[in-house]
Amino acid sequence: MNAIKAFMKALKISFEESKSPYNPEFIAKIKQGEEDIKAGRTTKISLDDVWK
Repeated sequence: MNAIKAFMKALKISFEESKSPYNPEFIAKIKQGEEDIKAGRTTKISLDDVWK
């Protein structure tokens, strides 16, 4: 990344680093959920139970 920044600066090209619009805590929860799914830590609910 530093090499790209230096290259763009040498060519006088303006740039901004993009930052995630999401809250870091939210991202951590999503990643934890994905890990839980991969590890099989899930609960299945039948459609009949959803509409009770």
